[in-house]
Amino acid sequence: MTAQSDPPSDALFDVSELVDPRAAARARAEEASRPAPRRPAGRLSVARVIVDTPLPHLDRLFDYRVPADLDEDAVPGCRVKVAFRHRLLGGFIAERVERSEFGGRLAYLSEVVSPEPVLTPEILELARAVAGRYAGNLHDVVKLAVPPRRARVEREAVRDADAPAEDGGAGPAEPAAASSAEVPDGTGTPEPGAGGAEPPAEDPGADAGPWADYPEGPAFVAALREGRAARAVWNALPGNDWPDAIAVAAGAALAAGRGTVVVLPNSRDVEAVDAAMVRRLGGGRHVALPADLGPTPRYRRWLSVLRGGARVVVGTRTAIFAPVRDLGLVVLWDDGDDVHADPHTPYPHARTVLAMRAHQTGSAALFGGHTRTTDAQLLVESGWAHPLVADRATLRRRAPLVKPAGDDRELARDEAARTARMPSLALKSAREAARTGPVLFQVPRRGYLNTLACAGCREPARCDGCRGPLAIREANALPSCGWCGRVAGQWTCPDCGAARMRAVVVGARRTAEELGRAFPSLTVRTSGRDEVLPEVPDKPSLVVATPGAEPVVRDGGYAAAVLLDGWALLNRADLRASEETLRRWFNAAALVRPGGTVVVSAEASLPVVQALVRWDPGGFAGRELAERRELGFPPAVTMASITGAADHVRELLAQVELPEGAEVLGPVPVASERGPVAEGAPPTERALLRVPREGVGALARSLKAAASARSARGDEHLAQVRVDPLQVL
Repeated sequence: MTAQSDPPSDALFDVSELVDPRAAARARAEEASRPAPRRPAGRLSVARVIVDTPLPHLDRLFDYRVPADLDEDAVPGCRVKVAFRHRLLGGFIAERVERSEFGGRLAYLSEVVSPEPVLTPEILELARAVAGRYAGNLHDVVKLAVPPRRARVEREAVRDADAPAEDGGAGPAEPAAASSAEVPDGTGTPEPGAGGAEPPAEDPGADAGPWADYPEGPAFVAALREGRAARAVWNALPGNDWPDAIAVAAGAALAAGRGTVVVLPNSRDVEAVDAAMVRRLGGGRHVALPADLGPTPRYRRWLSVLRGGARVVVGTRTAIFAPVRDLGLVVLWDDGDDVHADPHTPYPHARTVLAMRAHQTGSAALFGGHTRTTDAQLLVESGWAHPLVADRATLRRRAPLVKPAGDDRELARDEAARTARMPSLALKSAREAARTGPVLFQVPRRGYLNTLACAGCREPARCDGCRGPLAIREANALPSCGWCGRVAGQWTCPDCGAARMRAVVVGARRTAEELGRAFPSLTVRTSGRDEVLPEVPDKPSLVVATPGAEPVVRDGGYAAAVLLDGWALLNRADLRASEETLRRWFNAAALVRPGGTVVVSAEASLPVVQALVRWDPGGFAGRELAERRELGFPPAVTMASITGAADHVRELLAQVELPEGAEVLGPVPVASERGPVAEGAPPTERALLRVPREGVGALARSLKAAASARSARGDEHLAQVRVDPLQVL
């Protein structure tokens, strides 16, 4: 038998191949796919990152090493992905530095999502200030400031100015997301969105326009044209020329080489100001960001502002953080509207954020409306802003005549006017005015019969099952519960045994039915949340609208307005009930043509009614602020609320180190207004903290520190903290 010879000593082989050739192949593949060791960037190799985490105790910058292969893309303000607590989280690079103060080993950035620097230094500084003012997290504010990314929008080429938008978004023509530097050489045609449209023949800031009706108006426009930080609280005259006045102010700032941010309550107002901007400034010099704009067109327009393609932004609440370059003017219209308060944490208010931004950038500010809030009055009294109002002669020429339905002379002629929902004065005025034009009826509530009560004892009618409020949703319908939906066909009052109900609050649809029967020859239109009419023709008709949904009259104004159910607005358990009522009344009355009539169904002796009769919003705001200063109510003081389960509220209160002069009010139970409380659920309580206005910073820091301490212990049931809550009663 021949012996097998040994292999040559210089033969190369892997013993594992003799055992499992497939395992050897997998090992070689893994070795080939293993990334090469990462090297840090040559300079500024540490990135300080705002990590996307909601936990208060992690609200700080985290240091990461910048790898050499991401050195060029990892610019301050860009979006990144980082490894954080065994997860891959998003974030923004706040800054890059040479070295870290952290003594351990730094992890590398995992990915640069986009090299676009979407978080500018100015907006980052503003976000920090807002987070500190409202006891919030920096990343929560950044999420409000920077819209979600749309990769296609960032990659798309600059389109021709006349090409239609591919996304089909609503609104005016969109400037392309291009920087002002991206202008083709030799063509002489600037790209859209980069100041691409021909400017008007005249200097856009040279004409005072509607500001000529105000004694200080031309001086204000001149200050904007010179780039000075003029700040004003503006009581606009009745009529529909306020969008043009805003456009003139933006044009004056633009003439000084400064940008403008205009913030409005709703998309309808955005459309009005957008049209005025086009008339005054020409096309392509501004962008509109209405609330109903889709995410893709919104991001495209926002990018055009970021890249310097547009210097004027007109939008709703989210526009407060628009990255306008060289900001010179911030404008807020109707600052008393609740929609200016963001419902997302940390719940900032547009008025406060814009005031902070104007102070930070040295910009001018214009807070306007047909009325004046106590917050705006405080800015005037503190000297931060100056009043901008028309003289009495101009006001008398432009304002309608206001008649209270409950004054003594009217009660002498019609004793039922005190209790009648639609007194004879209102019907008479509407009938006379309807001969020459449309008549507006403002109704506080939408719907049909929104609130019912017992016809015998007047106690609120409630569901037998869940104790929710009963209402009638439409004509010929049975009463049903607003919480559980149960039909109350056989309802009887548990207090007096009566089986009949009466309407307490009548909605817009029921009012339209009543007016249709009273005025059978006129068209009756309704405008409310379900369908908001943008405008109505200037011809005889009746318009029933809820507050904020009143359509404007095309090429004119209403012949008359009737403001119904004033008691429903004034009797609300709200600190701002009178202020909010006057705001709604002024906004409706301002739509009436000069010499028209406004009938308000409220007692003539009430201060709020007298302010409407005299058309004196500034005087009412001054008196209201003085009363709140005596009683220690906002905005004369700063308040913060802590709301949640009773145990959580009390635990957080126990940990808050209150600043000097702070007071604790409560906690007290909070009644549910949206539905029945689940069985076994802990009761909800709310506590109020009150400090002088100069102590708001210390209070916010104390609240943030207490929330961070609870978060660090792993408590997942944190109480809600709100600085400057809208509701304090």
